[in-house]
Amino acid sequence: MRILHTADWHLGKTLEGRSRLHEQAEVIDEIVEMVEKEKIDVVLLAGDAFDTVNPPADAETLFYDALSRLSDYGRRQVVVIAGNHDHPGRLSAAAPIAKRHAITLLGFPTDQVQQIHVPSCDETLMIGALPYPSESRLNELLAEECDETLLRARYDERIRAIFSKMNESFRDDAVNIAMSHLYVAGGATCDSERPIELGGAYTVSPVSFPQRAQYVALGHLHRPQDVKHATMPARYSGSPLAYSFSEAGYSKSVTIVDVHPRCAPNVRECFLSKGRPLVKWKATEGLAQVYRWMEEGRDHTAWIDLEIDVEQSLTLEDIHQLRKLCDRFVHIRPNYTKKQEVVREMRTDVPIDVLFTRFYERQTGGGKPSDELVQLFLQLVAEEDER
Repeated sequence: MRILHTADWHLGKTLEGRSRLHEQAEVIDEIVEMVEKEKIDVVLLAGDAFDTVNPPADAETLFYDALSRLSDYGRRQVVVIAGNHDHPGRLSAAAPIAKRHAITLLGFPTDQVQQIHVPSCDETLMIGALPYPSESRLNELLAEECDETLLRARYDERIRAIFSKMNESFRDDAVNIAMSHLYVAGGATCDSERPIELGGAYTVSPVSFPQRAQYVALGHLHRPQDVKHATMPARYSGSPLAYSFSEAGYSKSVTIVDVHPRCAPNVRECFLSKGRPLVKWKATEGLAQVYRWMEEGRDHTAWIDLEIDVEQSLTLEDIHQLRKLCDRFVHIRPNYTKKQEVVREMRTDVPIDVLFTRFYERQTGGGKPSDELVQLFLQLVAEEDER
């Protein structure tokens, strides 16, 4: 059985107000092409199909069109679980009609294992699919005390119990896969992941997965990565697009798993190329360097986070001109290289009018305050002391 594992599409997500739906459509096209080229038997989407619980209509249209294409209109199995960004009830609402087209949609946490016959390889898939299991979605209060350490232990214990129940349903004559959307202790995070845990409370140990699972397909972390210390291959496929500049320079991918009953899986990363990359520019030579880079066509398809060294403030005209020449600047941040030195004198033996004169000279580059200004300053000090 050949499985494609993906997650964290975040359809409808914007970049500082800039729509990325066109990029998301392009990367879905690429995944569909890969599914067909690689002769994939099953597609797994491990949560966060959408970026919000109330996604825009065009994002939902893209999602359901993608599912129909990935399933080859009912000839390939697709399994989708809800992530912390998805509305579990809304995702589950379409499950009855989706099931008729070989698409399994799971919104709420369950310990039931899905048994799916896969005709293309004539094998049985036993998939322990656990949608995002928060306390509210589990409909349980795990700890009455507001203690993070206790809650973490209770949460891990509860998730381990769910996986243990799934483990009982796995079969030696089938392909056994676990899938969930959660944070496993030790995973590398980035800025585009909104936390799913309070502090570190909603954290699961890598040894809590069902022991008979041949592979664990995970969602939530946007950097593709293997789970350390798991007793079987367990992996975050990562998001198919970079969603924050903390992901600049990271390649995006999906994971393909070849696995047979009673055999160790072969896991490989397949890289994606669609969508605009996110890059950081640091112009240490000022505006001239930025204009030179634009003329050279540097990173001509990327969204850009620009930090520019300047001695004086950038004017609104400077910023407007940069954005007019290149609409891909998401952030433009000046870095002032000449910072004003602030000196504080705390001397009780120096008259306050002398301290004021010295301060005035530093602020004006050597100017002398008039007698009227000094007297006004002393008057204000006296009024403040009387309060």
